[in-house]
Amino acid sequence: PWNDTAQLDFLQPEVREAVIQTILHVAHNFPIIRFDAAMTLAKKHIQRLWYPAPGQGGDIPSRSERGLSQSDFETRIPEEFWRQVVDRVAAEAPDTLLLAEAFWMMEGFFVRSLGMHRVYNSAFMNMLKHEDNAKYRQTIKNTLEFDPDILKRFVNFMNNPDEETAIAQFGKDDKYFGVCTLMITMPGLPMFGHGQIEGFTEKYGMEYQRAYYDEKPDSQLIARHENEIFPLLHKRHLFAGVDNFRFFDFCDQHGHINENVFAYSNQHQDEYALVVYNNSYASAEGHIQHSSPFTAKMEGQKLPGQKTSLAGALHLRNRNDCFTVFYELRSRLWYIRRSMDLHHKGLHVCLKGYECQIFLQIHEIEDVHSQLYSALHDRLNGRGTPDIENSIRRLYLEPIHAPLGWACHFDIFKQILNQQKSNPVSENLITDISLRYSSAIEKLRGFETRAQFLPGSDQLIQDFRDNLRLASTKIRSARASKPKEIIEKAEALINSPNPVLPALWLNLIYLTPLLSTDMKPRESSHILLDAWELDRVIQGNVKDALGNIASFDDFHDETQQYLRIMLEWLPRLAKIMTDKASRKSSLVLLNDLFQDATCHRVLGVNTYDGTV
Repeated sequence: PWNDTAQLDFLQPEVREAVIQTILHVAHNFPIIRFDAAMTLAKKHIQRLWYPAPGQGGDIPSRSERGLSQSDFETRIPEEFWRQVVDRVAAEAPDTLLLAEAFWMMEGFFVRSLGMHRVYNSAFMNMLKHEDNAKYRQTIKNTLEFDPDILKRFVNFMNNPDEETAIAQFGKDDKYFGVCTLMITMPGLPMFGHGQIEGFTEKYGMEYQRAYYDEKPDSQLIARHENEIFPLLHKRHLFAGVDNFRFFDFCDQHGHINENVFAYSNQHQDEYALVVYNNSYASAEGHIQHSSPFTAKMEGQKLPGQKTSLAGALHLRNRNDCFTVFYELRSRLWYIRRSMDLHHKGLHVCLKGYECQIFLQIHEIEDVHSQLYSALHDRLNGRGTPDIENSIRRLYLEPIHAPLGWACHFDIFKQILNQQKSNPVSENLITDISLRYSSAIEKLRGFETRAQFLPGSDQLIQDFRDNLRLASTKIRSARASKPKEIIEKAEALINSPNPVLPALWLNLIYLTPLLSTDMKPRESSHILLDAWELDRVIQGNVKDALGNIASFDDFHDETQQYLRIMLEWLPRLAKIMTDKASRKSSLVLLNDLFQDATCHRVLGVNTYDGTV
């Protein structure tokens, strides 16, 4: 309508109606319409570009001859064209989404006053690229104060066909991934540009039929997207809304606001998230406590000037026995904070340049009776832990693990292993270890009521001493009566570089005296290995004694499988041997053993093409 050769005059109502009819025709056939350069049809830009006021000349000199006074212009175009479009589409094609490109800082106007469903938010890309962080933070604050719903109607992006690629503007490192995290964790619609995830550098024009550069996808960049970005995209339900979106100031130790840091929380039902990003090369340290003002909505009424705290946004209780637990996605660590401290001091955060932290799975735990969370909070002293539940379990078991660890200290294990290779374990060492073992067992007896299954102390300690003596002399005493090849094979097993074998041997020395004669071996071993995890203490000291174990978890799991079999089946084997049972009894035992699920895992039993 503004093309001279088309002889169309946008001041004419019939021209505007013809354009609206065209838009409605498209709306009836497509679910989304994108309006390119939509800001040129806002009233003030129609006037500026084509019908400038007399004497002003306008931005295009040739348009001065079409100048109109302000009153004439308002008479010819009494209302905004896009307002008409939005209202007509809402009435006649309500299922069509209207998406406008509106730069020149008109994004807010298009959604706030003109009612456009979505608008491209170029301020996001430009301000964060140039690190005009204070300006963009103020833009967010202003929007929250006026109407938070506007935020979720922005389409945030890092590049488009008119701009340089995201890689050219933001690079491939932490700044790119920090801004990308903001794009997908803020209210609104995140939009990835062509080739952004693959790391393409060619500026891709809308008119392109093919790429001109022969570029290959950057596998490392894609992998980092898969690790850091894609998991967050699966949680858009948590980030897309604005009803619970709260924007925070990040204050340093002197109380000054660090404008480079973006901090905000959001909530969906009982799920909470907190995102903190430092869009600057300089590191930042401070705390998050008070939100910026926002307009809340309640029963159709707007309540401007509302504020809250971080503790309030996360709905935490102001009690000393309540603890807040949250998982930081990038470091994969769990953190614990006293809820009362979050109320009074906020959350203390340290960020390196362009570092982003995303806290998820935020929940509160009441620690009234056990005091385990309080103890863990004090012990970690602000640090994270890979597994919060496992850390709590370690604390719970510490009263029995610590004395057992002293009874099987790695220095003692070194002596046992070294003496076994040369001379029998000395009586002095046996006495020393037995005293420590006896102390550990007494702690074990008072730990839980189910510890009553343990054998009597005198018999238990005697069995332990016998195990130590037997382990150091058995091979030597067997030399006189057993074939040479059997002795050599047994010695090779004990002295094998495979750490599972000495670990298994030492576990049996310490744990077989604890097996109950009144309880099934499987039940006893379940308590020793699963409930109390005594084998983990022993294997940890074996690891320290040997010093050649790369992965403790793999080593522990493999050792425990063999140990579980031996603790469950050796008592039954011993009974058969003691009773001088028949060959039939031995075969029954062997048959039962090979039906055991743990044995199947150790032996690699599997089914293939119907064959076991």
